[in-house]
Amino acid sequence: MRNVLIVISGPSGVGKGTLVDLLLQEDKSLVKSVSCTTRAPREGETEGVSYYFITQQEFRARIAENDFLEYDEHFGNYYGTPRSFVERQLRTHSVILEIDVVGALNAKRLMPRQTTLIMVTPPSQEALEARLAGRGSESEEERAARLRRVRYELEQAPLYDYVVVNDDLQRTKNEILQIIRKEKEKTV
Repeated sequence: MRNVLIVISGPSGVGKGTLVDLLLQEDKSLVKSVSCTTRAPREGETEGVSYYFITQQEFRARIAENDFLEYDEHFGNYYGTPRSFVERQLRTHSVILEIDVVGALNAKRLMPRQTTLIMVTPPSQEALEARLAGRGSESEEERAARLRRVRYELEQAPLYDYVVVNDDLQRTKNEILQIIRKEKEKTV
């Protein structure tokens, strides 16, 4: 079986982080790539586990050094995947990334044979809006901007290899595990 780069994307609040945690618990051949970001840590986030929290200046320097597999800017903050980490891990493991649509499409462009794109979608727009409102970490204006982004991301679903509706965490986890097994067994 080959090692693959599994990219999980979807709107904010759809459960991507929870799903990635469940996938990592279930499939020990997967490793999670930790992204860099310039945003401030949220409560409960850990440096080097949730993200690498770096300055805007350091992030821009790493862009200039071509040190990211993908990067993008959201709501005034940068997010990026360290390229060297992914390449090193793919020698011995499959790597799972939780990144946005722009980053996912860039990863697929740079590593087309190894990359599988999975879009996780909400069961309904209403369910997603309720979940985002329940977070309480954003202003009304930030939430409105995020919902505009949600619409854009869902419009990109046809560009993905797979689209999975997260209406039940266990069912969704199992569906994604089947996709990963299928992709590992492919010959290229």
